[in-house]
Amino acid sequence: MDARVFDKQRLPSRHVTEGPERAPHRSYYYAMGLSPQQIHQPFVGVATCWNEAAPCNIALMRQAQAVKKGVASAAGTPREFCTITVTDGIAMGHQGMKASLASREVIADSVELTMRGHCYDALVGLAGCDKSLPGMMMSMVRLNVPSIFLYGGSILPGQFRGKDVTIVDVFEAVGLHSVGQMSVEDLEELEQIACPSAGACGGQFTANTMACVSEAIGLALPYSAGAPAPYEIRDRFGFAAGEMVMDLVARNIRPRDIVTRKALENAATVVAASGGSTNAALHLPAIAHECGIDFDLFAVAEIFRRTPYVADMKPGGRYVAKDMFEAGGVPLLMKTLLDNGHLHGDCITVTGRTIAENLENVKWNDDQDVIHKAETPISPTGGVVGLSGNLAPDGAIVKVVGLKSLKFSGPARCFDSEEECFAAVSARKYEEGDVLVIRYEGPRGGPGMREMLSTTAALYGQGAGDKVALITDGRFSGGTRGFCIGHVGPEAAVGGPIGLIEDGDIIDIDADAGTLAVRLDEATLAERKARWAPRPTEYTSGAIWKFAQSVGPARKGAVTHPGGAAEVSSYADV
Repeated sequence: MDARVFDKQRLPSRHVTEGPERAPHRSYYYAMGLSPQQIHQPFVGVATCWNEAAPCNIALMRQAQAVKKGVASAAGTPREFCTITVTDGIAMGHQGMKASLASREVIADSVELTMRGHCYDALVGLAGCDKSLPGMMMSMVRLNVPSIFLYGGSILPGQFRGKDVTIVDVFEAVGLHSVGQMSVEDLEELEQIACPSAGACGGQFTANTMACVSEAIGLALPYSAGAPAPYEIRDRFGFAAGEMVMDLVARNIRPRDIVTRKALENAATVVAASGGSTNAALHLPAIAHECGIDFDLFAVAEIFRRTPYVADMKPGGRYVAKDMFEAGGVPLLMKTLLDNGHLHGDCITVTGRTIAENLENVKWNDDQDVIHKAETPISPTGGVVGLSGNLAPDGAIVKVVGLKSLKFSGPARCFDSEEECFAAVSARKYEEGDVLVIRYEGPRGGPGMREMLSTTAALYGQGAGDKVALITDGRFSGGTRGFCIGHVGPEAAVGGPIGLIEDGDIIDIDADAGTLAVRLDEATLAERKARWAPRPTEYTSGAIWKFAQSVGPARKGAVTHPGGAAEVSSYADV
């Protein structure tokens, strides 16, 4: 691409590269070996969440080098930088999980600050673990410079006794071991082979769900969300992303041109159709918020309600991300949804073409059964359902894939932290038919809205996954299965009804009707509310305290700033 097509006078980097007064700034770039030509080309931030915390992120640095080659080949100057990641699989089941959701905000903020401080003109963002994907996409629409998202790819499945296994099998094995159904030796064998490569958790858990979102919403190149991390094609996607972002700069196509209300609806549709993580109902409103679009949990749930479930993916189904990629990837899933009227085909994407144009040449693959046709779905409604009622006036969410029944009623068994509930489950101090209530784990009350995979996996491992229900103002991992309702709002910490429940109150859950209620009249709830008092927190300083001071409700994405609706100017226009 000819560098002369770029007009530096409309790009942010002019503030650090152009004119005699910027000689000191240019000196820094000469110190790093850049040529005059490179200095006067557009600057592209290549942001990764690389670290050595987990396999999800370990391949991102290698892929970033491919992106940089693509940028350079198209007359751009790449500038690589890293941000943090908190990996949920390691943070799970202890106080470290309080850092997880807060890390999403830190990722978005730190990418914004790096881009602003150095006046980069475009962004290619690479992410590999749960919160890093939405955090990176949030920064893209916040900054509104030409951007492309690139997923680091999924992990390959492990093999245990002839079956594909994932990290969720290890969490559930802890429950099996606790009831004497798995030996220590077998548990040790499983833990050593469940994660055999680089990449994010292999099922349709949060990372792969949000990777699918990146394609459906239009911020990622077609097929790029599906290829496992070890596959060499990932480097080709990286190179292509670097080239393509320069085309977006030349054409001035920006993220908010792409992430519209209809694009968000497309993303929610793909989540539901793939049986994706309930966390998408937190992250899609947060991405929308950065654009100034009102797209809350109830808007997401409405899409979920009318979308067929067609991808037979773990944890509720049989297959992992590698299998869906090899069957035809996210484009095959989107093609059958588009052909049956479930997607908006006119949404523009980072290719410069629309969804319909991107999918025009995608042919159905009859030699696979990972993805079903939308006219003959696995089930007629989406794999995730929104709930509301007197126990959740601000909504709640449940993944129904794999459930034997969509209704559950039983007495409440209340716990004021995940640790309390996990201890009771580990000691089998619960009865079949109980509704376990974990509260004070919401965005503000946790603080941090922890995931409850350790508890839910232990229940499943004990054989009680369909014999009890669990509700929380916290979250669930994308790997959770069973009758588990999360995001219950308002949360207990702000006086929500979930904080007013007492042991023995009867709770009714109806995922078919979309209701979550406690059998108490309004007068009783009001009387309990009058006696309720806020709980003190142990987090009185630091990053988690800071998060708790500004975080909003889960219904609107648990965001920490006013968002695009409050903007008077965009970074891209500085």
